Amino acid sequence: MDQKLKSKPAMARYSLLLLSCLCQSWPTVNCQHTWQEAFKVLGIKWNRDGSLKREIQIPMVNATPYADPKQPTPVALSTDVQLSHYSGAYIRLYIPVNPPTETKLPLIIYLHGGDFVLFSASTVIFHDFCNNIAAQFPAVVASVEYRLAPENQLPEAYEDALNAIFWVKSQAQGSFGRDPWLDYADFSRVFLMGSSSGANIVYHTAIRALDFDLRPIRILGILMNQPFFGGVQRTPSEIRLMDDTYVPLYVCDVLWSLALSANVDRDHEFCNPLTGDSYLGRVPHLPRCFIKGDEGDPLVDRAKQLVQLLQSYRVPVKSEPLVEERKTAAEAQIYLLATTSSIPNCEIHLKTASQVYWDKWSFSQ
Repeated sequence: MDQKLKSKPAMARYSLLLLSCLCQSWPTVNCQHTWQEAFKVLGIKWNRDGSLKREIQIPMVNATPYADPKQPTPVALSTDVQLSHYSGAYIRLYIPVNPPTETKLPLIIYLHGGDFVLFSASTVIFHDFCNNIAAQFPAVVASVEYRLAPENQLPEAYEDALNAIFWVKSQAQGSFGRDPWLDYADFSRVFLMGSSSGANIVYHTAIRALDFDLRPIRILGILMNQPFFGGVQRTPSEIRLMDDTYVPLYVCDVLWSLALSANVDRDHEFCNPLTGDSYLGRVPHLPRCFIKGDEGDPLVDRAKQLVQLLQSYRVPVKSEPLVEERKTAAEAQIYLLATTSSIPNCEIHLKTASQVYWDKWSFSQ
């Protein structure tokens, strides 16, 4: 979305919020918590220009396009490709160190987590995760660096993800030459995959992609890990786990206030997939879906609602809990992302999906 199209109410709201925060008169999230508390949990502060200062110290790493003989052999190779000079969006491509020459690899378009507000495709936990998928599956992985809120509210992250799909289509067509790394990809076996807000993005992007002729690429499925959705009415899991250690429910509310425009609430279709007639009308045309949740996540009931919605529209859907229940949502995410240097953990997330997509449901479907 062009910056000129940002709504005046949205800009006015954030101007007022910024002014009140700078004057130390923080608005309240509810009767018990303030935005200041939520910002402290998230490790963010307002800058005077209305942007956020993100203070969470999680390392970011550069791409590794070739193996350095002076360094340990990398798990996979990676390189950055610019998507848009205007927005700063880019794709970090991953391939195995020794990709096969006789067969093509599935292509996974990956969207990182961070609740629309935090992190990057180059954040080490997501970089390592994609490294391991590329190496251990194996696959070609395209991890999307999308714009963050509140500087860029939804649907701009969706637009960046959709542009990534268009870029893959252009690579498949080879109209302007093809990145040599994409020579290893099978464009008839494309999957969208995301964690947390990334899972939200792949869901909405898959729906938006239905409006376009994407040939010669073919999106066979969507993989969502602990998708970040919400709604005005609380679910039982949200009430039961509202004081989650890492992301309490009031912090989720603030995150949605940052991600959504000023004139909507959490029942907007971007947040609540059970609403929005224009979206629901396209749900039956989605490809097969794989949804992974965890009973320690306050939003697990939202994932269950999405499964029920997809089933009601006869979308092929497979849902799996984690092998071992985590105590909190963050622990479940860390279990799948931060420790993917070991093959079993990567297999828990992706090899289970392979049984759904690669084995049980053939590519001829």
